[in-house]
Amino acid sequence: MHTSKRFVSRLTRQTLALVLAGGRGSRLHDLTRWRAKPAVPFGGKFRIIDFPLSNCINSGIGQVGVITQYKSHSLIRHIQRGWGFLRGELDEFVELLPAQQRIETSWYAGTADAVLQNLDIIRSHRPEYVLILAGDHVYKMDYGTMLAAHVEQEADVTVGCIDVPLADARAFGVMATDTHGQIVAFDEKPAAPAAMPGHPDRALVSMGIYVFNTSVLFDELIRDNGLEDASSHDFGKDLIPSMIERLRVMAFPFQDPATGKAAYWRDVGTVDALWRANLELIEVSPELNLYDAEWPIWTYQEQLPPAKFVFDDGDRRGMAVDSMVAGGCIVSGAQIRHSLLFSQVRVHSYSEVRDSLVFPDVDIGRRCRIRKAVIDRGCRLRDGEQIGYDPREDARRFYVSPEGVVLVTPEMLGQEYPHGL
Repeated sequence: MHTSKRFVSRLTRQTLALVLAGGRGSRLHDLTRWRAKPAVPFGGKFRIIDFPLSNCINSGIGQVGVITQYKSHSLIRHIQRGWGFLRGELDEFVELLPAQQRIETSWYAGTADAVLQNLDIIRSHRPEYVLILAGDHVYKMDYGTMLAAHVEQEADVTVGCIDVPLADARAFGVMATDTHGQIVAFDEKPAAPAAMPGHPDRALVSMGIYVFNTSVLFDELIRDNGLEDASSHDFGKDLIPSMIERLRVMAFPFQDPATGKAAYWRDVGTVDALWRANLELIEVSPELNLYDAEWPIWTYQEQLPPAKFVFDDGDRRGMAVDSMVAGGCIVSGAQIRHSLLFSQVRVHSYSEVRDSLVFPDVDIGRRCRIRKAVIDRGCRLRDGEQIGYDPREDARRFYVSPEGVVLVTPEMLGQEYPHGL
């Protein structure tokens, strides 16, 4: 097998990555009312899109296009501020590709259509391979190994896949493979997913990651475009299923090299999933290690002072336990337990925050009690606010998820959204 670093690096230099970041993310409710899903904060100081972008850079892929559409202002600002460190002289870049009707007279109609409408830009970079990525999943993955497998297996397209509980598989493209790893069936978001052979409680699903030979990608996009209304112009719904019988479509299982089991990968597409994935990070040994110096997660690094905890009186002690607290935060005589405070959060005296995510620039007044909540950026909670303790009152004022997570946004509080969401 050709797995040397030189072989992988040669492949990555010949690859253009396209990150699909135009999704509405409606299942996140008010969190995506004014921002695209990939721009949603995650992990105390990052945004979701930082993960696929960091995977590209850490894998040696220095040519990246980010395809944007839905309410992309904050996403574009973030990429401009945090991802301008690549060197154009070395033909490295993170390029923004907004919907601009380059080929059609309409906006992007699907994931495949989004790539089709940038065909001339892709051609100008002359890649040997095109890596298609979703911009709204959280994981760490070396794409170089997937590219190497794609070439070794002489595939036309390779689909990144992972096994998930059968009950969760309805939200994904479910596939079946033969003994050689070639995909023989692909069903997008089926009502009754098929289980993996020998594993009746698991299903093999697509991660929304595809490696294409560039010539194959061009041919398939043009073919799909010719179907007009007979296609929804989506990779999972249309292109991949139509290619299975005609071309060599291979599966690439995303596994932990140490255990051989499914690696860490999260679709944080609902309020509950986002809340759970964030709180997993504060476990003693989380599956996603943000402290891994060999695989750093890059982002826009605001210049902020360290977090500060003040007051040590018997009834007023500034403290955080089993929590992550980002730079610029001031915890003034308040208690933070099993929570994440993002940048520049202020929590005032006698308040308690428990099992919650508090996004940047939030101010929590005195004597507040917050439990199992997601507090969106820029919220100003008045003194004595109670959230997460009275389900009926919470449902009247805020969004309450199926698992009881309370989502609070500035608009729900009668406040304006902050600039630069």
